[in-house]
Amino acid sequence: MNELLTSIATKKRQLDALRPLSGAALLALQKSYDVDLTYTSNAIEGNTLTLRETAELIEHGITVGGKPLRDHLEAIDHYEAVIWMRELAAKTTPIAENTVRELHRRLVSRSQPEIGGMYSTLPRRIAGSPVVFPNAVKIPELMQAYGEWISQAASEPAASFDAHYRLVAIHPFADGNGRTARLVMNILLLRGGYPPVAVRPEDRKAYLDTLEHASMKDDLTPFQDFMHQRLDATLGEYLTALQ
Repeated sequence: MNELLTSIATKKRQLDALRPLSGAALLALQKSYDVDLTYTSNAIEGNTLTLRETAELIEHGITVGGKPLRDHLEAIDHYEAVIWMRELAAKTTPIAENTVRELHRRLVSRSQPEIGGMYSTLPRRIAGSPVVFPNAVKIPELMQAYGEWISQAASEPAASFDAHYRLVAIHPFADGNGRTARLVMNILLLRGGYPPVAVRPEDRKAYLDTLEHASMKDDLTPFQDFMHQRLDATLGEYLTALQ
């Protein structure tokens, strides 16, 4: 882990040295990454659109015949939620419980508007996982405490990954918990001057395994290691693109 942290710190200094970035280059890079964030976050949750199909839909409004309408709506929703996430990250307003609920509402505004920003009143389970989430009656209290904690959380990697895990562990919504948690995580990363991190479809098993381990063993070390590896790789990709 020490070598990984050193690598991240080195790449972060290199990224900072390139600032301020030119407007056109920065916007082009951000759009590419925002499409990628949308594709990857939806794909690991079962969305069938490919990266190219997601890009065509977002950039040109081109739909894909034979694929579910909901998959298209999820892509549009997620991309617009990413744009709002970036706007929020550029401000100094503390993240709060209502921030999380608004992110969720935007994530499902077209695909599942009936659950947008609403805490679940039913048991939540992940198929094939032994993890048991808190009783639904405890969600408001747990989310109030989460909001108080995250409003004071540092804009640095370990805290951002902790914020991700804590929200997934509560699992307050009927659907979209992982997507919401990844956006919350990326608000903190962006505020700390880091690029947003995506969890790729090929990493899905490792990602879910480390989350499950954290819940079952009360040990976040594998999850923190995994997410720091993704941050290190993302920083490398970002630097290559800018240079």
